[in-house]
Amino acid sequence: MTELQLPTADGRLERYTLRTAAPIAPPRGGAFNRIAYSAAHVVADARAPIDPWLQCAIDWDQTIAYRRRLWSLGLGVAEAMDTAQRGMGLDWPTSLELIRRSLDAARDMPGALIACGCGTDHLAPKAATSVDDVIRAYEVQMEAIERLGGRLIVMASRALARIATGPADYERVYDRVLSQARQPVILHWLGEMFDPALAGYWGSSDVDAAMDTALGVIDAHAAQVDGIKISLLDKEREIAMRRRLPAGVRMYTGDDFNYAELIAGDGERASDALLGIFDAIAPAASAALAALALGHTARFHEILAPTVPLSRHIFRAPTRFYKTGVVFMAWLNGLQTHFVMVGGQQSARSLLHFAELFRLADAAGLIEQPELALRRMRSLLALHGVE
Repeated sequence: MTELQLPTADGRLERYTLRTAAPIAPPRGGAFNRIAYSAAHVVADARAPIDPWLQCAIDWDQTIAYRRRLWSLGLGVAEAMDTAQRGMGLDWPTSLELIRRSLDAARDMPGALIACGCGTDHLAPKAATSVDDVIRAYEVQMEAIERLGGRLIVMASRALARIATGPADYERVYDRVLSQARQPVILHWLGEMFDPALAGYWGSSDVDAAMDTALGVIDAHAAQVDGIKISLLDKEREIAMRRRLPAGVRMYTGDDFNYAELIAGDGERASDALLGIFDAIAPAASAALAALALGHTARFHEILAPTVPLSRHIFRAPTRFYKTGVVFMAWLNGLQTHFVMVGGQQSARSLLHFAELFRLADAAGLIEQPELALRRMRSLLALHGVE
């Protein structure tokens, strides 16, 4: 049976027939001509004796197996980022253990690329009373990650966003952090659509003024900055910032709405990638990047074009709930045994949202095991009263 009943926006149920086309099979071997990190999710331990809203338990075997899958597809892993629910259910001690285990696993896979989120989330935003508190919090995580041999992604700080009085406070914090890093870091500018607590980051609610501050920090420390990831869902601003970066500093797109054209480039510069959506569309991302490296730009767009509606659906407002769609995709495709999330976030989206996600994933050729996906979708429908 390849059919099931899916709910529609007007409250009806309609018959949906799963496509019979083979799912995307990424090529093996070969090098990409873009650096591509997937911000990887974590698999919760669904059987742990905890209260999920208050405590965090990880299924380490399934979590690390997922990272090995990403590496096998040629993608890097951006570890302990917001896709892993960092600061949204995943606390710092668990994040550090995740980083340790992932770094250990990467050593067993030649060429595995990994960078690790470094933030201030062990410091409650209201506990920070000065810029020095924020600096010390960054230093704690920097030291812990670098001691394990990890490369840093310097994440945006909720505490800094709360206490900073203007651009000078950001400049002071990043000057201290960058001057101490053992190797070039990736900076992370996460927009308020992903985290409302980060509104006004870089000292201004005017995005162009904030960009000027960020670029000033990068210009002052270009040798310590590998690149910057911006997640503003605004391709024109990403392109404008990309053109102003110093030579050798990369733009890592975090635009889950416009990633295909930003990675392809405009003939002058192109973006590399550090994307949450690459978790959900990893086979397509790998196949498209392999085609781009061979100069097959039309094929690159052909593969990624049907993934864009899926990504825009997963990341639709409230965007901060996008992680639910990412984990749903992993469950649907048999890459984890359950659909339970840290913090109970599997409840953050509606049945209607999952039904449309199922349709769009099928249209994009991202249903890897059709029979399993149908069984799991039917079980979710039954849980919501659709028999």
